[in-house]
Amino acid sequence: MDADGPLVESPYISTELAWLEFNQRVLDQANDPGIPLLERVRFLAISASNLDEFTTVRLAALEASLVDPFSTVTMPEGSRPGTSALVEAINARMQAMLEDQQNCWIKLKEKLRLEKIHIEHPVDLNEEQLAALEKYFDENIFPLLTPIILDSSHPFPFIPNLNIAIALDLRTAGGQSRVAILPVPQQIRRFIQLPAEPDGITRYVKAGETIIHFVPKLISDMTVAGRGTFRVMRNTLINLTGDSDIITEFEQALKKRRRGNVIRATFSTDMPEALQARLSKELQIPADRIFLDRGLLRLSNIREITVETPRPDLLFAPFQPRMPSGGDGVKDDPFALIRKQDLVLHHPFDSFDFVVGLLQHAAKDPDVLSIKQTLYRTSDSSPIVRALIHAAENGKSVTCMLELKARFDEAANIAWAREMERAGVQVVFGFVEIKTHAKMLVIIRREKKGLVTYSHFGTGNYHPENARFYTDISLLTADPVLGYDAARAFNFMTAGTRPEKLLKLSMSPLTMREKLNAMIDAEIAHASQGRPAQIWVKMNSLTDRQLIDRLYEASQAGVTVELVVRGPCCLRPGVPGLSPTIRVKSIVGRFLEHHRIFAFGDGVALPHEKALLFITSSDWMERNLDRRVELLVPVLDPEAHRRILEDILKVYVDDVTQSWIMQPSGGYAKPPGDGSPRAQRLFMNEA
Repeated sequence: MDADGPLVESPYISTELAWLEFNQRVLDQANDPGIPLLERVRFLAISASNLDEFTTVRLAALEASLVDPFSTVTMPEGSRPGTSALVEAINARMQAMLEDQQNCWIKLKEKLRLEKIHIEHPVDLNEEQLAALEKYFDENIFPLLTPIILDSSHPFPFIPNLNIAIALDLRTAGGQSRVAILPVPQQIRRFIQLPAEPDGITRYVKAGETIIHFVPKLISDMTVAGRGTFRVMRNTLINLTGDSDIITEFEQALKKRRRGNVIRATFSTDMPEALQARLSKELQIPADRIFLDRGLLRLSNIREITVETPRPDLLFAPFQPRMPSGGDGVKDDPFALIRKQDLVLHHPFDSFDFVVGLLQHAAKDPDVLSIKQTLYRTSDSSPIVRALIHAAENGKSVTCMLELKARFDEAANIAWAREMERAGVQVVFGFVEIKTHAKMLVIIRREKKGLVTYSHFGTGNYHPENARFYTDISLLTADPVLGYDAARAFNFMTAGTRPEKLLKLSMSPLTMREKLNAMIDAEIAHASQGRPAQIWVKMNSLTDRQLIDRLYEASQAGVTVELVVRGPCCLRPGVPGLSPTIRVKSIVGRFLEHHRIFAFGDGVALPHEKALLFITSSDWMERNLDRRVELLVPVLDPEAHRRILEDILKVYVDDVTQSWIMQPSGGYAKPPGDGSPRAQRLFMNEA
């Protein structure tokens, strides 16, 4: 549908199709010649990993809803029960994307070869190279392999989700046919780097091809008549009933997820038809859920060749984030900086180390009495968790609101919960029905004038590693009203008691939707009275149909709406009579765009010091607003307001070079660059 044509489709784009368009933009980065070569390989790996998760979560839920419309399966955020036509459209789009990914990998391999990075096959190696490969196989792979002959005493082995296995059609000395399955353990590196040679070529060999080449070492008394690699994709959805202790229920649910039913299988094209038929029967999967792949079965594995590479010149140049002005003294007194004025940190351009250092300082500061923090995701060796443990061991009152339902981080969060509890941290888990997604740290400190509350509100997780790659906002403040609101919001999370009217914060699922609607209404009123009426929003996803309808209403009233939406957007922009004044862009770059910033003109043209400005960890999705605990935090300090609105949000709104412009059809177009710096590059230069 063209922007100037009639609206013949639904006013909403499917969340799943919108998500696939986002993943296409990630894949497009892998095809961008302006990006360093190994970074392009990394983007291809990310797009492949994204598509795997999409299949095992979103598509699995849609297909389950088709099989059983009354299923208790919880749909992922933004999803609705599907139709057969939608699933067919999704499968067609996915198949095209899978082809594009494999074609991209073929092109990247050619370019890697020009840079003396070769992906070799064992049969192409010389004697010395093959000997080195065999030595690696004998020492690092052979001990981990366990071939399993399928017969009455050896049932078909369990193949973990997304893992690769090898199927072998074997012949005994007497000519008898046997089928064996050789699972490839997840601990094995998928790309084996051979020792450096004088020719300066870096050579990698795929582990799967290496194993097949040396299969005679595993099964010496039979010959291989046919073979092929395959992988399975399992349903990874988790459903909780709330009928038992939450940790026990999660542990049981995680065990079930590991053994979720197979929803897809991919076979290599060299697998004989008889082997394909045997696997299809053993996996209990219909033919229309089996795909043949002529390339790598798990493209996400190519990320390995970007790690510890001998060619750092083919990666992005290292970037060193800055500390806030005066932040080098964080170990001395970070509270003094926050008392002086609200601090805004723009990650990753501003170091997350300041936030970590603040918590570590609080853990040992004798004047700090209490620490309260939400945790959704954090790193494996988290200094955040260590600081909370240290604080508890130092006798401080420490409460951690830990959300177990962080997808694929559930097991790690359970382990952290137990370790913190052993140290004396009061660990409280989120509600069974809703996720606690708000990002908040509250520190109560005894000072000369009494108790002072220091608050940290963030748009991203307390994850120091992700903070090096995700764009997020940290707001640190000693504002007593925000601190008071934060304490009451925390009480809601831990005790479930609905707070009295919050003075400055808004919180979902209680008041955030109401607040957003009221501000959109105000812009409509300003437009009707001839005053400037503008809305600028930056977020990751826009799928909530109620708010989409409100934006349509605002656009029809004359409100100008600028939306910077990295991921799925279900709104159709620029449609006459529906959304004539709405523009949507997506920015995908070196860093993952992750912050959520909302600005409402409130009668003045943006950007303006009188505009209403907010940060949050909440996207405009039904679940975020109705079934998650989120905080909408106003930015009130004048300098913090100026920095976020003018120095950050406006840069994204104005960006052309790095932007993809959404079309009414749901597709995206890359405008010609206007010579201006990319938003992320500008922020890096400033840092």
